[in-house]
Amino acid sequence: MVRQEAPEERLQLVIFRLDETEFGVPIDQVRRLERLKVVTRVPRAPHFLEGVVNIRGDVVPVVNLKKRFGLATTPCDDKSRIVVVALEDQLVGLMVDAVREVLWFPASQIDPPPSMVARIDGAYLTGVGRLADRRIILLNLERVLATPEVEELAARHRPP
Repeated sequence: MVRQEAPEERLQLVIFRLDETEFGVPIDQVRRLERLKVVTRVPRAPHFLEGVVNIRGDVVPVVNLKKRFGLATTPCDDKSRIVVVALEDQLVGLMVDAVREVLWFPASQIDPPPSMVARIDGAYLTGVGRLADRRIILLNLERVLATPEVEELAARHRPP
């Protein structure tokens, strides 16, 4: 009898870029990838909340991840995107510099998060993925987006 080894667990991630750093989020949290749209500012919103956009009939709050992480902001270009993610029944747009790829990532190549990576608080991370030629920071979107302002705005615009 030949013993079969269990297949290695893999995660499917959407990989995007902020400056030169690559980040990944589970594909099951991503609903859409959109080109940048006109963002309507929201009065008294936190500095990292760009405003809201209408995406296929849904009003979606847009978070500038560079501002959220305290990184220097740069002008948007034709590669800039909004990654629309769903957390429970809330849609939130993440403004990123570029979406690079969708990647199957072996779980064995994911290290636990260090306390500080790329000047981003380790509480926002689920791990750091290792590939031969690069590192990918895996984000915990629940923690990244867990602010009363984002939650309130998303709740106000949640579909019935």
